[in-house]
Amino acid sequence: MIPLVIAGHGTRVPEGQDECRRLVQRVARLMPDVRVSDAYVELMTPTIPDAVGEALDAGDGHAIVVPLMLGAGGHVLDDIPDGIQAGRAQASRADATLTYTAHLGPDPRLRAAVRQRIATASQQWAPAETVVVFLGRGCSVADANADHARLGRLLFEEGGYADVVPAFIQVTRPSLIEGLDRAYANGARQVIVSPNFLFPGRLERWMRRDADAWLAEHPDAVVRVADVIGDCEELAGVVVDRYRAALAAASGYGAPVYLAGLDLSGRKVLVAGAGRVATRRVPNLLAVGADVVVVAPEASTEIAALAQAARLTWLRRDVTAEDAAGAWYILAATDVPNVNEKLATVAQEERIFCVRADESPSGSARTPATAMVGGLTLGVIGDRDPRLSAVARNTAAAAIAGLVSSSPAADPTQR
Repeated sequence: MIPLVIAGHGTRVPEGQDECRRLVQRVARLMPDVRVSDAYVELMTPTIPDAVGEALDAGDGHAIVVPLMLGAGGHVLDDIPDGIQAGRAQASRADATLTYTAHLGPDPRLRAAVRQRIATASQQWAPAETVVVFLGRGCSVADANADHARLGRLLFEEGGYADVVPAFIQVTRPSLIEGLDRAYANGARQVIVSPNFLFPGRLERWMRRDADAWLAEHPDAVVRVADVIGDCEELAGVVVDRYRAALAAASGYGAPVYLAGLDLSGRKVLVAGAGRVATRRVPNLLAVGADVVVVAPEASTEIAALAQAARLTWLRRDVTAEDAAGAWYILAATDVPNVNEKLATVAQEERIFCVRADESPSGSARTPATAMVGGLTLGVIGDRDPRLSAVARNTAAAAIAGLVSSSPAADPTQR
């Protein structure tokens, strides 16, 4: 397998160093057949050139580099690419090639991790009565700062908070103090400072210092500080996905799955969740005769209507492991990643194929983009690019429709 180099920023803080290296070890455990190494822009070793050079020599002249960065700032755009070029020059093979993946970005799993840390810090505050000052690193790249503000909006929509105020710890504005001032001026008295940082370090220390200083001047407010993202399954999963996508592209192969047609007629299919994803996919399951059991406290209008018409069974409660009993196929489509993960684990233990709507590589099956034309069922499975899969499906369907309409078999006079 092609080696993986995880390129981080680096810190002088021992706690942050240990946390980062634990994350690298977690990724390595998830991919035991892959050589996984860490590298750093500054402050820690090995350097990116050294780690890349060693990985290239170990991987027959090819390595994949994943930037352990939340935003596309100067390190992602300049420093890491420069280090990669220097590492290529150090490799023993003149034809060495590197695949440099996208940064981590606003992945739904990382947003869920941030919301969980906000919930822990809030100590049972109601989200609708809580204002979040969402703190980014801040950099000289305007697009990266704008991405942080956009991410704050996503947290606002998903978390149901009273408000989310974006702020930055360095380089650009508003500062953390200014962000707290804005929240206070708008009436906020229950405030969570939530850092969009990966690991403990100087930025976290500055954040806590500034929050304490502001709070000392506003005794009528309560400010609580959430933890950084840190070493966790969500972060490791995003890194693994970046690697797998690059590996598939480098190999010229598509999604690493075996295509097969499942006969689900009369067989139990468990659908956990009844939101938008389930609403799109349940009709196709019913169309092939599956015995669909939906488990969710609430359901979309469409799924509720199908249940009312006795087209499926709807159990109005949270899903449990026992619901998997007797299922041939599972769609884990709740809006809680931990629930989907537990259901996928049960499916693995019971040897039931399972689609994870929130993190497809962590499931044992994937849902294709499908079409029916000319007596054929078409299916396209891509590697985490649903738009490309849909375009490919539509293109293939149109081409086949053209072939069918022009075929002599389609014209009775030509038989």
